[in-house]
Amino acid sequence: MRILLYFENEKMIKTSGIGRAMKHQMAALESQGIDYTTDPTDENYDILHVNTYMINSSRLISKAEKAGKKVVVHAHSTEEDFRDSFVLSNQIAPIFKKIIMNVYSQGDYILTPTPYSKRILEGYGLTQPIEAVSNGIDIHRFNYNEEKVKAFRKYFSLKEDQKVVIGVGLYFDRKGILDFVEAAKRLPEYTFIWFGYTPLYTVPKHIREVVSENDIPNLLFPGYVKGPIIEGAYSGANAFFFPSKEETEGIVVLEALASYQNVIVRDIPVFDPWLVDKENCYKGNSVEEFCQLITGVVEQSLPSTKEAGRQTALTRSIPEIGKQLALVYEKVLMK
Repeated sequence: MRILLYFENEKMIKTSGIGRAMKHQMAALESQGIDYTTDPTDENYDILHVNTYMINSSRLISKAEKAGKKVVVHAHSTEEDFRDSFVLSNQIAPIFKKIIMNVYSQGDYILTPTPYSKRILEGYGLTQPIEAVSNGIDIHRFNYNEEKVKAFRKYFSLKEDQKVVIGVGLYFDRKGILDFVEAAKRLPEYTFIWFGYTPLYTVPKHIREVVSENDIPNLLFPGYVKGPIIEGAYSGANAFFFPSKEETEGIVVLEALASYQNVIVRDIPVFDPWLVDKENCYKGNSVEEFCQLITGVVEQSLPSTKEAGRQTALTRSIPEIGKQLALVYEKVLMK
């Protein structure tokens, strides 16, 4: 069995969740000894596993079908999680849905990260088998590392007693960036750091102004940061706050859970049933609730969810995802 993993415009997506999913899929296949290629000109494969939905992806699917190859389409995006992102995203969301449906409908089998996104796709009227398989997490990368924590604190010149709340995501309204900013305003005793970057000309004016005209002393927008700094931030912060309004999974949440971090999220359907309030995370629905939860977690007046969160991440480790992908590929080849 040989798989062609395809991600269109790798450079453009490398800092996004889909970009991390690409690395995770490669590692997952390697963990199970599954042979694969990422070269779309290589015709020596049994299954095409497409992860993007642009014009070249559609062409490659058509070429594979003509050659009698099986096709797995990975549905990382929905109309719902496209909204409240880029400039005019809400206006063009129906067009975006038609684009992704054109690709999704061509597959013999559809994968999507969560039961929630599976329900959405079923609601679109897709008739192929749809299975939820997490994007996975590299557990070892997020093991606690004192040197990484020191690198993080040194990078931001944090004092020993300075308490830090982090968030990670693109500069999208959908990601809850406005609630993150408001929480920073209301909790000036803590330092809030939002990791991630989006070209400001691509986002709506009100988001652009929040980032470019930030005058909140305890709020930082360092942009896209990788390696030991962000890994140290996951482990070394006092809380991970992710008030996203819509996701298909949320790889950054998995990263925080894997880092033995207390996680605070918005109570939205995508996190059910794998995130349980007060067990492996804390869930809120408003800025007032978020601030109460942040204070409780940082000041340790609320019980820690770190250990349970780590156990949740372990169920989505790269080898586990590799096993699930292998089973899907076997089903596809038998169709």
